[in-house]
Amino acid sequence: MNEERLAIIPRRSAFAIGIAVAFGGCPLAGFAQATDAPVQLAPVQVVGETIDDGYHVSNTSTATRTDTPLVDVPQSITVVTRRQVLDQSAQNIADVVRYVPGVVMAQGEGNRETPVFRGNASTSDFFVNGMRDDVQYYRDLYNIERIEVLKGPNAMIFGRGGVGGVINRVTRQANWDEVREMSLQVGSFANRRATVDLGTGFNENISGRITALLEDSGSYRDGVSLQRDGINPTLSLRTGKNTLVTLGYEYFRDERVADRGIASQNGKPFPTDESTFFGNPKLSPTDTELNTTTVGIEHRFTPNLTLRNRTLYGSYDKFYQNVFASGAVSATGTVPIQAYFAATDRQNLFNQTDLIYKLSTGIFQHTLLAGAEFGRQRTANLRLTGQFADGPDADANPDTTFIASASDPNISEPLVGWVVGANDGNNSSVTKIAAVYAQDQIRITEQFEAVVGVRFDQFNVDFTNRRTDVAPENREINTKDSLVSPRVGLIYKPLEVASLYASYSLSYLPRSGEQLASLSPTNKAFDPEEYKNYEVGAKWDLRPDLSVTIAVYQLDRSNVILPPINAGDASTLGDGARTQGIELGVSGNITKAWSMAGGYAYQDSKLTATTGATARDGSRTANVPYNTFSLWNRYDFTPSWGAGVGVFTRSSMYTTTSNAVKLEGYTRVDGAIFYTLTPKIRAQLNVENLLGEDYFVNAHTDNNILPGAPANVRVSLIAGF
Repeated sequence: MNEERLAIIPRRSAFAIGIAVAFGGCPLAGFAQATDAPVQLAPVQVVGETIDDGYHVSNTSTATRTDTPLVDVPQSITVVTRRQVLDQSAQNIADVVRYVPGVVMAQGEGNRETPVFRGNASTSDFFVNGMRDDVQYYRDLYNIERIEVLKGPNAMIFGRGGVGGVINRVTRQANWDEVREMSLQVGSFANRRATVDLGTGFNENISGRITALLEDSGSYRDGVSLQRDGINPTLSLRTGKNTLVTLGYEYFRDERVADRGIASQNGKPFPTDESTFFGNPKLSPTDTELNTTTVGIEHRFTPNLTLRNRTLYGSYDKFYQNVFASGAVSATGTVPIQAYFAATDRQNLFNQTDLIYKLSTGIFQHTLLAGAEFGRQRTANLRLTGQFADGPDADANPDTTFIASASDPNISEPLVGWVVGANDGNNSSVTKIAAVYAQDQIRITEQFEAVVGVRFDQFNVDFTNRRTDVAPENREINTKDSLVSPRVGLIYKPLEVASLYASYSLSYLPRSGEQLASLSPTNKAFDPEEYKNYEVGAKWDLRPDLSVTIAVYQLDRSNVILPPINAGDASTLGDGARTQGIELGVSGNITKAWSMAGGYAYQDSKLTATTGATARDGSRTANVPYNTFSLWNRYDFTPSWGAGVGVFTRSSMYTTTSNAVKLEGYTRVDGAIFYTLTPKIRAQLNVENLLGEDYFVNAHTDNNILPGAPANVRVSLIAGF
């Protein structure tokens, strides 16, 4: 471990270099066809599969890998368009899913995104253009065309994981459109951000595009800051009348302070100002740097037969160090503070091949999908516990805990060393994946359709534990799982624009990569989690650009990982959990001037077995409220002026399965004003937490609770040229 990385990590930037070489010598990345429909290859202009009409999208391939109307997908899916992201001035994935029914966010220890899909917290169910993006970090939206959130297990399409749902980011690609756009943003708490989007067709056979980001912002939290830069050039090549090749590269860097919020006292958050930092922000850096290269090839043999192949190679380097509250505030007003660092190095290599064939057999019409996926992931993890200069009990717990006053918990005590703690890890693993899958979308009659598919995964993990205090049988562990994941859906369409559906799916989550970061696992810990999803629902396109949906589901889990109760603890294994829920969604345009997106979700997520004092049968799972409601509206009064209002409300929820600490419900109101100065220049003002609500967003343990931001303002100027 480089000693320089144990202190604050110096800021590094490849932004300027990336701009200079983007179209010169760099490999180029970002293969959009992973989720976009087959392209019309003969004309000059590329036609994607989806139509972005404000907040509405009619088709997607996320759920089926084929161009399918959303009304014909027998599963709940929400698509957040680029326009909605811009109108809400969404800064991250957490902002986006606030208006997605059935998904909430956990804290993720202040160094990663952790969505909770139908009661299941995940740090790995992320995809970009249909390719796996399962490293723990904060993703930016600078290069996003839309975000697709599929809810419920879906291993038939995405393989391992995807057990509660997935988030698939579709990036902007070279598509022969002339694009010249720059945006500048400033706001409260020293928010400063700039993005650029440039695209052109060099000739009828070559098109290029580049998106880039630079941000340097502060926070409402004491000592917390954020620096990000990224660049994503893409190139599209017509190598024949029916062949399209896409190349892309992305460099992205995110440096911030790992913020784990405040501690609890007597079953609720400790009463303090929302800016109070428990620990030491100067000794809590987190740094993520990624380089990904993608290559995609799509060839259309006939109008009914298409072959698509895509490859992704990604190199990810992540380090974080945090000084945080490791327990509750005592009756005497003190709080324990601990520290650790964790470093992860990951290389991902994936290749996917899809063959799509449309045909008729008698009265039946089929869209057949056959495919294969191969992958290799190499991961190295290291975590150590910090020692303070002045520990409270040098004999029993030598300097690994510092006792601070809860009235002044932002400490300056230095770290003087690192030791191997009980929950620390030093390991490496190589994961190999080989999978084949097949699916048939059958149009039986004008009113009945079916989706039937199955996937077979061969999943091998070679795990090496370098800790010397573990049993010999747990130092070298080799596992091999053969997993069969079916999915069946039946669709009834009383109208062409409306459907009723029922579906069943089975998914597995073997242990690998990020799940082994700080554990010393046994063979039992490698047994895959199993997820069964039963779902019925209805979808109705009230008009071509307005849709409403409803889904009722039951998700059963077994051999599940339960998050830690106290900060610094390891995760544990639970025997089972069940989530039952209802989701209502709406997206699109009420009128030409009025756009709307949001929904309601009811979730009853509980453990179904007792595996310890803090994981009892009937306990509610962490960060899952019974009720959430969100609705964003934009109304354009004139061609120049518009306004937006968003409302988000949730009921109370528990921070962990101990159900000992509760976060009360709240309602937050956001607002926006939009002004179009010229066809190429527009401005907007976004106000978050317009009414100044005091609330708590989420938690990681019973003693890492994130307060919500006070009222704050962001002003954006977007210019085309």
